[in-house]
Amino acid sequence: MLDETEIAERTSARSTASSRQPDTDDPARALPKVATGIAGLDEVLRGGLPAGRPTLVCGGAGCGKTLMSMEFLVRGALEFDEPGAYISFEETEHELSQNVRSLGFDVDALVRDGKLVFDHVRVERQEIEEIGEYDLDGLFVRLGLAIDSVGARRVVLDTIESLFAGFSDMAVLRSELRRLFGWLKARGVTTIVTGERGDGTLTRQGLEEYVSDCVILLDHRVHDQVSTRRLRVVKYRGTSHGTNEYPFLIDEDGFSVLPVTSVGLNHAVSVERITTGIPRVDTMLGGEGYYRGSTILVSGTAGSGKTSLAAHFAASVCARGERCLYLAFEESPDQIMRNMRSIGLDLATPVEQGLLRIESARPTLHGLEMHLTQIHRLVEKFDPHAIVIDPISNLSSAGVALDATAMLLRLIDFLKARGTTALLVSLTGGEGVVEASGQGVSSLIDTWLILRDLEAGGERNRGLYVIKSRGMAHSNQIREFLITDAGIELQDVYVGSEGVLTGSLRAQQEARERAAAVAREQDSRRKQRELQRRRAAVEAQIAALQLEFAALEDEGRVSTSEHDARSAVMQTERDAAASRRGADTAASSSGSKQ
Repeated sequence: MLDETEIAERTSARSTASSRQPDTDDPARALPKVATGIAGLDEVLRGGLPAGRPTLVCGGAGCGKTLMSMEFLVRGALEFDEPGAYISFEETEHELSQNVRSLGFDVDALVRDGKLVFDHVRVERQEIEEIGEYDLDGLFVRLGLAIDSVGARRVVLDTIESLFAGFSDMAVLRSELRRLFGWLKARGVTTIVTGERGDGTLTRQGLEEYVSDCVILLDHRVHDQVSTRRLRVVKYRGTSHGTNEYPFLIDEDGFSVLPVTSVGLNHAVSVERITTGIPRVDTMLGGEGYYRGSTILVSGTAGSGKTSLAAHFAASVCARGERCLYLAFEESPDQIMRNMRSIGLDLATPVEQGLLRIESARPTLHGLEMHLTQIHRLVEKFDPHAIVIDPISNLSSAGVALDATAMLLRLIDFLKARGTTALLVSLTGGEGVVEASGQGVSSLIDTWLILRDLEAGGERNRGLYVIKSRGMAHSNQIREFLITDAGIELQDVYVGSEGVLTGSLRAQQEARERAAAVAREQDSRRKQRELQRRRAAVEAQIAALQLEFAALEDEGRVSTSEHDARSAVMQTERDAAASRRGADTAASSSGSKQ
């Protein structure tokens, strides 16, 4: 077995050989990093923690320093085959094992397999007396033994305030602190040192942040009685890193960071169209429905049918055999399924089939960033083709309006990057603000449907219209929106001199129009009958005149015939008289002339 001096020399040589220059365009000169294995954290750190160097994780009580450090060791042992050593100055091995069991980690099994080692160092202030050459050599011996026992590549010191609690001489404290960090670097182990937040400083001593190569600040803040956990990389020597504040979540799956501000506008788009679940709404959107992967906003006043429209879409997604995630901030899953059953939608079956997942929570249960983190986690786990959020307007109760808008911007970018079709429901105010999204996200929306109340004649009816739909032809007409036992039905509204009529007024107007049409038809038939009678009378008159004319014509022919007959008789008699006188024609003619 190697003695302490040989181990120190070898690890120091290994550390020197593996050290690199700060990040440059040449990957060969990039700073070596060790992946933490913690979801999202490596992305913020641009690859992980500095290899072979100490990292300070600081923050107030309850912010998650111990859990983050423990997961760093567990992930290293399970995913990267890097054993770890945990040196605790406050909690025992049994206490730590119980604490992290809630995260799903079986630390005891890792200890039995030689992947982890725990060492509890008890430091009592009253037992410490600074005399002469007081130093941390004893701690270095225990650290070295712990590291060598499992060949640790990762080390956690939790917490450093307990170690230096007995020091009052700042010169000795500064010297020993630098010597501790130098010793860890010489061993070539990637180390996390936890520290409590100080008054105006990152740590109580105010020195650790200056000698650490990487400093991560965890913050657990409460605003308007809503708590939010956030992470920020204060410094990272020799490399670039995310500089914003990032929300993080601690749940049964461990520690996860959401690098929300790293999402860019370079997502792919689809030309595939999917149905809205209502044929006539599809017709209003060019006859084919929404684009897959687009973001749809359905806004309207209370009771206008927004949830019913969203449920039709969710049911249509499941009907294609695809998964849909329904996030409800007002109703429980059973209440949603019961209410939708009244309009002919069966959501219970796709829930049982695993195609539909309904998650309900009050907006005030978490802060906005925590809601965003949990939505990310649900989407990653369930991997839905579509998501419904009903309503997004309630998120403003979990933070100020600007924060809600920023949160929704990040959420929309995240869903677009995944190609997930998102339908967002928004509750708008009363009259005069129906075309306001309520959360200031209308410019980010691809398709915007508005449901509005149409009040007239003592009735309140519903109307639907498309205010915009990018990349497709869409209707500019208002449709009357009916919620029936068989689901949603759209009808053409009546537009006349009195404006848009719906409901009973429309029915009355249609009845008046039908009565007027019947009257017009009856008047037309009456005129037709009168025309037929007059036609018959005229035709009778024409026939009588024709008969009279025929009689006169016949009488004329008879008269002419009789005249001709009389003329012939008279001529015959003249000729006979002349013959009796014995006169010839010539003599008669001559005698008659004389």
